[in-house]
Amino acid sequence: MRFRDRAEAGRELAGLLSDLRDRGDLVDPLVLALPRGGIAVAEPVARALGAPLDVLVVRKIGAPHHQEFAVGALAADDPPLFDTGTLDRLGLTEESMAGAVERERKELCRREKRYRGDRPAPDPAGRTVIVVDDGLATGATARAALRHVRRRRPAHLVLAVPVGAPDSLEHLAGEADTILCPHRPAGFSAVGQWYEDFEQLSDAEVLAALQGQ
Repeated sequence: MRFRDRAEAGRELAGLLSDLRDRGDLVDPLVLALPRGGIAVAEPVARALGAPLDVLVVRKIGAPHHQEFAVGALAADDPPLFDTGTLDRLGLTEESMAGAVERERKELCRREKRYRGDRPAPDPAGRTVIVVDDGLATGATARAALRHVRRRRPAHLVLAVPVGAPDSLEHLAGEADTILCPHRPAGFSAVGQWYEDFEQLSDAEVLAALQGQ
């Protein structure tokens, strides 16, 4: 199984989420994409549900000398959320990651300003909130995003990803009320391997998706 691109993946999720909506399980939905990649998946989801689309900026905190391997993540203005087991295995501490946290916080703030400007973030209280990304590897960014939203008291919290690592999805089981992931391949190693076109999105493409709402 490989998706042609993120839009195709989003259309598959949209069909599954539309079924849930039709059963009355998605009341007053709000779709929050994890940019940049998640926005291209979330756009057809929001369109199919007739729901507003916004972004929740989350930044991975990468291991030293291996930035793609997440040891934690930042969501909005929340404190960093670390995987303490991973830190221990790598001989790292939260204090030793302070420089990485500062760098990622600056980039997070830059993207928040770029994508939202002075527009306030939507209030998820009492709504069905659907957090969407293009896939789930370690689950670090998804966990930070879900905890951020949960503190704002949604009525129902959904994580929707087209493809994900089975172990990581299992470890996230308590973080969302519903986890929708149609493809959980045993041979998962990276999100990009499940897409024919996995080009990085630009800030301009994120803005275009948001302005199309």
